[in-house]
Amino acid sequence: MNLFIVKSTYKIFYTKYTVNSVFSDSVMNLTFDPKAEGFSKVLRDYQEEALRFVWGSEQGVNSRLVWLHVNEAFGGEKTISRASIINFLNAMVDEGVLDYEERSGKGGYHRVYQPKLDEGGFKKAVAKSVISSLMRDFPQETSKVLKEIKGT
Repeated sequence: MNLFIVKSTYKIFYTKYTVNSVFSDSVMNLTFDPKAEGFSKVLRDYQEEALRFVWGSEQGVNSRLVWLHVNEAFGGEKTISRASIINFLNAMVDEGVLDYEERSGKGGYHRVYQPKLDEGGFKKAVAKSVISSLMRDFPQETSKVLKEIKGT
């Protein structure tokens, strides 16, 4: 009985947290590195690999399959913990990039992740987030720079 109560509490908390996601305010919780190339501006290498794997799945994937894929992709150069994969996937759900469905299986319920945004949608969300943040903190300067860029 106690296990059921804990599980229900977790689901209620998680749903509440997802609804109040920072993504809905147009600002993703990310670290932006302007010197980096491509997705490395906002993601670690294993995170990009995990996200591309989920984008490539047709029926969704669980954290175990993502974890196995990421570690296989690095060919033993480095090992990524399953907890890091789960935390990243859940953060992407919170940000509105991924969605999930709970399915029952061996050992209980498991999340099966599928894309909510495709690669283009993710890139657009990152750009919107960075620009929105700059507009909030430096509105005049950001507007001037955007006009300069648009004019070239």
